[in-house]
Amino acid sequence: MLLLSKSDIRRVFTMRDAVEADKKAFRLFSQGKSDSPVRTNIQAPAHNGSFLFMPSYVAELDTAALKVVNVFPGNIEKGLPTTPAQVLLIDGTNGMVSAVLDGTYVTQLRTGGATGAAFDVLARKDCKKGALIGTGGQAATQLEAMVAVRDLEEVKVFDLSRERLVAFAEKMNEELKDYGARIVAAESADDAVADADLLVTVTPSSRPVFDGTKVKPGATVSCVGSYQPHMQEMDPVILTRASKIYFDSEEAVLSEAGDILIPLEKGIITREDFTGDLGQVLLGEVTGRENDEEIIVFKTVGIGTQDLLAAKSIYDRAREAGAGTEWHSEK
Repeated sequence: MLLLSKSDIRRVFTMRDAVEADKKAFRLFSQGKSDSPVRTNIQAPAHNGSFLFMPSYVAELDTAALKVVNVFPGNIEKGLPTTPAQVLLIDGTNGMVSAVLDGTYVTQLRTGGATGAAFDVLARKDCKKGALIGTGGQAATQLEAMVAVRDLEEVKVFDLSRERLVAFAEKMNEELKDYGARIVAAESADDAVADADLLVTVTPSSRPVFDGTKVKPGATVSCVGSYQPHMQEMDPVILTRASKIYFDSEEAVLSEAGDILIPLEKGIITREDFTGDLGQVLLGEVTGRENDEEIIVFKTVGIGTQDLLAAKSIYDRAREAGAGTEWHSEK
């Protein structure tokens, strides 16, 4: 069994790799070629936490996976990851665990990759400005995904904590400097959103974190953070302005995402407003962007197939490169 740390993964796998792995995952999911049950979510209310268990299986790859990802937003104050996780990669021919991966980093990569895939497929080709709201554990890869798939000049970032925001912007300017985009600490959510071609929200907020009237025509919006029915970081106004609304998995989104469930319940939108899953666009079954004026919304909550494809790709690369640590159990 191979143990793969964050540094091992970074050695062999890039954000562009993550985007392509997610595209493959979404295609397999939409073709019905992956068994990816809606995740089990067990609450830990005393600690404002959630335990999430995400199994998946792809027969044609002879591979299964299980991700254990626990969401504890309060960890940010303790200097701990808000979404600690491990991914178990399983050989589908014999049931043996072939690798254990740093699931926190795999989650960051494949979640960033989902936004990257959506922007790559749905966003205008001439995007120059991005906006990111939230600077928590998933934010860095969301930011990298934006600049990896579009040649952006500037990304404005906003967070309620000014101290955390400034530190994040400084760090990202250094880490992502090779992409050539300026990372700027915005004065407000309105300041960030006003001229953005690409907008990502990645917060656990239970109320909207941006003004949907401020989003400009032609923008593509990816809402990533809300994963429970009471969470709603997306301003529902943007859903009424959007020409098209896509999901990673409509079933998964409708099982847990307040961003969509709350507006549905209030009658702001109906299911007729949904366009389809991103995998269907990739397969040519559903139309993508049709003109440069359309506002497009992508809502993702994550599916196990993404973890499986990312983990399998990382594992294969690591084997080729001799990366990771071998662990042998006693017989």
